[in-house]
Amino acid sequence: MSETLPIDAALPELVAALRRSRMAVLQAPPGAGKTTRVPLAMLDAGLCEGRIVLLEPRRLAARTAAERMAATRGEAVGQTVGYRIRGEAKVSRATRIEVVTEGILTRMIQDDPALDGIGALIFDEFHERSLNADLGLALALEVRGALREDLLLVAMSATLDAAPVAALMGDAPAVTSEGRAFPVETRWLPKPLPPGARLEPEVAAIVRQALAETEGDMLVFLPGEAEIRRVQGLLDLPGCEVAPLFGAMDFGAQRAALAPSERRKVVLATSIAETSLTIPGVRVVVDAGRARRARFDPNSGMSRLVTERVTRAEAEQRRGRAGRMAPGICFRMWTKGEEGALLPFPPAEIEAADLTGLALELAVWGSSDLAFLTPPHPGVLAEARALLEGLGALENGRITEHGRALARLPLHPRVGHMLALSGPQAAPLAALMADRDPVKGPPDLALRLAALRDPKRFSDEHPHEVNRAALARIRDEARRLARSVSAPDAGFSPGQMAALAYPDRIGLRRTGDSPRWVLSGGKGAAMEPGQPLSGARLIVATDLDGNAREAKVRQAAAITESELRELFAPQIRWREVCEWSRREGRVIARRQEMLGALVLDDRSWPDAPPEALARAAVEGLRQIGLPWSPSARRLRARIALLHAEGADLPDVSDAALLADPDWLLPFLGGRRTEADLRALDLTEPLRARLGWEGGQLLDRLAPSHFETPLGRRVPIDYEGEAPGIEIRLQEMFGVTVHPTVGPKRLPLRITLLSPGQRPVQVTMDLPGFWASSYADVRRDMRGRYPRHPWPEDPTEAEPTTRAKPRGT
Repeated sequence: MSETLPIDAALPELVAALRRSRMAVLQAPPGAGKTTRVPLAMLDAGLCEGRIVLLEPRRLAARTAAERMAATRGEAVGQTVGYRIRGEAKVSRATRIEVVTEGILTRMIQDDPALDGIGALIFDEFHERSLNADLGLALALEVRGALREDLLLVAMSATLDAAPVAALMGDAPAVTSEGRAFPVETRWLPKPLPPGARLEPEVAAIVRQALAETEGDMLVFLPGEAEIRRVQGLLDLPGCEVAPLFGAMDFGAQRAALAPSERRKVVLATSIAETSLTIPGVRVVVDAGRARRARFDPNSGMSRLVTERVTRAEAEQRRGRAGRMAPGICFRMWTKGEEGALLPFPPAEIEAADLTGLALELAVWGSSDLAFLTPPHPGVLAEARALLEGLGALENGRITEHGRALARLPLHPRVGHMLALSGPQAAPLAALMADRDPVKGPPDLALRLAALRDPKRFSDEHPHEVNRAALARIRDEARRLARSVSAPDAGFSPGQMAALAYPDRIGLRRTGDSPRWVLSGGKGAAMEPGQPLSGARLIVATDLDGNAREAKVRQAAAITESELRELFAPQIRWREVCEWSRREGRVIARRQEMLGALVLDDRSWPDAPPEALARAAVEGLRQIGLPWSPSARRLRARIALLHAEGADLPDVSDAALLADPDWLLPFLGGRRTEADLRALDLTEPLRARLGWEGGQLLDRLAPSHFETPLGRRVPIDYEGEAPGIEIRLQEMFGVTVHPTVGPKRLPLRITLLSPGQRPVQVTMDLPGFWASSYADVRRDMRGRYPRHPWPEDPTEAEPTTRAKPRGT
């Protein structure tokens, strides 16, 4: 090791910690040299007999790290140091250090939980908190606890707080390398970018400014390939070499971007250049302030790459790239004031991404009770398992043979399911779905497949812009995928294959002229008019935007009903529907042939059961409200009084009556329309609701009428503040006990009327009235109504409704 790196000073402490504890957490800043120095130091120290497996989050970093370690030993890659990534491996029987990407490590553990022949696992860049790294460490900890106490585990991080990781690893010792960085001057924008400003011209302008004001090579951070290509097209820089660097490039182009140049170099890179890679000569960083990360999109059913503001941790990592070899300058494309609004760290992928792959791996493992640094959200994990059940990968929560086959494919389980059932013919579509869109054009998958089959002919026949590099990459991946399945071709159409991957996104066109569909999963989708698929009755939407209300179709395939029936015959069911139609204001009864939420056939159901019709009518009552006639309202008020006072009578509020409507069903026969329901009198149904005993109790404790001393029946009003009656004062002569109702003997509110039927007194204490206020009323009333009796002692007088004979 000729060159001294900052990590070298920490290596003895790390080796001692591993001899003592067999586990350790190493914290070292970017550029310290941990990726290449730590595995070699562990090998040279003889810490383990088996291979040392180094986990890298990216393929470029895995290859580069293996090449650098092999060069340090003066060997070719594949001897002592090798690598294994998807679709490529350079290892031999002599390999002692193997650099792998995350999916490879998961498969190694799943295929051989004892990890035979492996002595150590190193998780590099663990601060990135990728889903596979979190899963890999959780699996490794379980393997170590149950099968391999001798297994060495090292988690290496640049920015992550080491304490939680060390605690997860059983209080493993933490080793810190201070690193070495030259000072980096930070320059912010003087004012924020204008709202709606396009990013690429602003970046190109900053690059030109930085080239004029600085020396040394430049590293420009952009969110993705599209932005890199657009900025590259805006830069005409004589004397400079402009080199793109992103994950989807072929390895030769990536290597060229990392290599030194005789001219001043401007590398336009994604976050792939934040860690693990060294670009010699870089003294200037331009940070566009954007990062692209996977976010689970419930509208697509998969993770989608979204562009977000960088976090402070990411910005600091990018800034540090300018100070690796000499003092540098970082140009940040935001103001100093805006920096305070940046989040401190990016979210762990397990918090934001689709968990279907994780759920599948946990099912293969046979347990979900693993030690995760951030546990997966139970609700999101449950949704993922439900999808896997629908794909046949799980049955009653347990992995199936089909599920095991899907786990072995380097694809999302949806796409893997399609490939496994369709055979090699689906490989081009699977590769297309797993990559970025190579064609700028209408959202028709058939166009993309045509471009894959014959790119030159497609370009000659269509005006759409084609990404030739992406097409070549997808074609290569399709060939690899075709070799990974042994099933013969099933002869499915592209629409059928797409439907296997997205059974919840089969779209049936809605009525009307607009290209709008209801999806089999219950959501809605729409397309711009005038597109090749905008007139299709049935489609499969393989890509949707994030609109939860009605998503825009970004990519789709046409499918015929006969193809759909061939594919999903076991899932197509007839259902009988009796429901209230808000739009029609009536009960409708239909027989419908369903695939998920899609109605493939819809017929009248003339012999629908009366009870089903009645229950649908109840839904109408819930919408329009119960129709209370005066008679029914008075009856309800009497029942409500006794219920409130604790009598054994039902709650008759609207909510309670509609919550359990069985009492009402016998009275809804033949009532199908809103007019029918509004004409319903609830008096008889309410009486039936009480039953005979309840009716007797009601009539005894809350009678509908008060019987006067003369035998006349006066209706009691139960709808006011208190039950009450209105009655002629003379008719109550001789009554010395105040009338009451209810189990608590609630006094009636008596409104005493004059002979002219006008209120003269309201009382809830009739004996008290006779003894006190009556004298004043008598004095006033005798003059007004001299022909009517006004005895001095009303308690001894005979009740009457008559006037005295004339002349008396």
